[in-house]
Amino acid sequence: NAAIASATFTASAADDTLTPGEMKVGLEVAYPPFESWQDKKIVGFDAELAQLLSQQMGLKLQLADTKFSGLILGLNAGRHDTVISALYITPERTAQADAIPYADTGAYIMVRSDSTIAPTTEKALCGLTVGLQQGTSWVKKLRELSEGYCKANGKGPVTVKEFPTAPETMQALLAGHVQAQVDIAGVVSLFAERSNGRLKITSPQTIYPQTLGIYVKKGNTALAAKLTAALNTLRQNGKYAALLKNYARYGITDTQAR
Repeated sequence: NAAIASATFTASAADDTLTPGEMKVGLEVAYPPFESWQDKKIVGFDAELAQLLSQQMGLKLQLADTKFSGLILGLNAGRHDTVISALYITPERTAQADAIPYADTGAYIMVRSDSTIAPTTEKALCGLTVGLQQGTSWVKKLRELSEGYCKANGKGPVTVKEFPTAPETMQALLAGHVQAQVDIAGVVSLFAERSNGRLKITSPQTIYPQTLGIYVKKGNTALAAKLTAALNTLRQNGKYAALLKNYARYGITDTQAR
């Protein structure tokens, strides 16, 4: 029966998103150049990508400012449909939600401009106090580095200090509470740019290069398929390349370039 078939299809299409015709995207709006507030508007790479994807999918976009720790949790609690918030694809996260790769980036190391230290790689962080945003993937990586490489080579441990947001971590660096900050390349570039010469990047290349993912609730294959198709169309029509070009100086590249 065609009527039943079409009714079933409409119901399953509505199930893709929490509200039919709308896509609610969770993101932490304290992470420039990916997402930040400007004149009461959410701007940045992820915000622009979310807009392009929703237009391509014919959905109205709603951006939901969400605490970093609540991004994946909010997916599973039905607070938003997807997360586009500069989140790396990690085993811990993919155990809780499904991810679609969209961009590659890494981390930079930043210190105060008047600092006597200039760590160029993660290995140079042994013996230092390093500020990180709570819940970021580098917390685990730097602890492993400290226990492994630093210890094996008779160097001091990496003392990790965590702060609720990236801007608060930067304030701790400026105040001298930590000696270095490690964060995603784009964020660190922007902080250094806006610091009036008080901060500098010391790593010539990104450290811990990884892939960023668009996250959807586990099992929501319909929405994942639509987002993947929309992203592929944006790649083909040049719109995604144009967006990446605007943000190239922040160390963001297309995953497909690999």
